[in-house]
Amino acid sequence: MTGSNRTIESAIEVFVHGHSTGKSRTFPYETSRVGSLWLMRDAEHARGRFHVCVMVATAEPDEPTRSAYKALGYRLLGTEGFFVRRISQIPRPPQAAVSIERVQTAELAVQLGKITRTRPIPDTLLGDDASFRQYVAIDGEDIVGRVRSVDAVGATWCADMYVEPSHRRRGIGQALLSRMLWDDQAHGSKSSVLTATHTGAHLYPRVGYERIGTLFMFAPKSMAPR
Repeated sequence: MTGSNRTIESAIEVFVHGHSTGKSRTFPYETSRVGSLWLMRDAEHARGRFHVCVMVATAEPDEPTRSAYKALGYRLLGTEGFFVRRISQIPRPPQAAVSIERVQTAELAVQLGKITRTRPIPDTLLGDDASFRQYVAIDGEDIVGRVRSVDAVGATWCADMYVEPSHRRRGIGQALLSRMLWDDQAHGSKSSVLTATHTGAHLYPRVGYERIGTLFMFAPKSMAPR
């Protein structure tokens, strides 16, 4: 296996465990290995729909993958860039026009939960050593940006990066990520892994992330959302 393939295999494993941990906050998820594939599913096996995620390395053509799944009766749901950043030489968080804070109080957790319409993280995840960490950008009394990081197999999974449209292009996204990466390093993480939409893909290289591939999401045509 080449170094590039090892990087991709490791990043996929981080994605699987990190994504499942995030999903498990509202509905228990489990992961398992089936041959060379990873399986993520709800622990109670109550959800009938499914989709297939396929990672295509940056240097490889994607048309064979698209054609193969189309021939099998699958529909492409979407694509996202797949990024990795080695946890070394983390730049100091840039000066931002807002306050960047880690969520470590129940009050702030509740405030963020109302915005995201999700259950607030429990008190057990508010401590310094928690493996699930949330960060927010605060302007006055308002949360205007957020991101979270989850420890996974020696690395971290970054997700839910968002800055309010009214506060974009002000360095808030970079400040959130830099603060997060500093804490990732302090927790012993070797790398940070994330996926990004086309819009988000322009931000992450500025903070040292490297695109290693594209994640394709397919579903059977009979199950694809209409």
